[in-house]
Amino acid sequence: MSGDGAMDLMQALRETLRNAVINGTVTRGLRESIKMLDKRQALLCVLAESTDEKNITKLIEAICKEHSIKLIKIDDAKKLGEWVGLCKIDKEGNARKVVRCSCAVISEFGSENQALDVIHEHFKRGGIEA
Repeated sequence: MSGDGAMDLMQALRETLRNAVINGTVTRGLRESIKMLDKRQALLCVLAESTDEKNITKLIEAICKEHSIKLIKIDDAKKLGEWVGLCKIDKEGNARKVVRCSCAVISEFGSENQALDVIHEHFKRGGIEA
């Protein structure tokens, strides 16, 4: 989806996660995310594939599938940690001391925007993961 100013899925996901952090509707970390998934209070789950324990990945995938919760996988847990605010921002605006995050869950999207449209379009096309 590059070209003419359109954003790709990862850019859209980053913006959506940042908006959720601002609105206080994102849950970070494995334990809290699983609680939200189990209660069926999640609209979207983001899972880092670089997690050390592969059973965690299988567990999250199974819960999302069982409760029909949308799942997007990204490659790096540090990247997910930065996107959900688990870092310090220096004077230049660069992320420092980023903490890894294996899983994040969004419980409410907030206002409609281009990033959200890109994510919804991804799932309409049958996309399960990035």
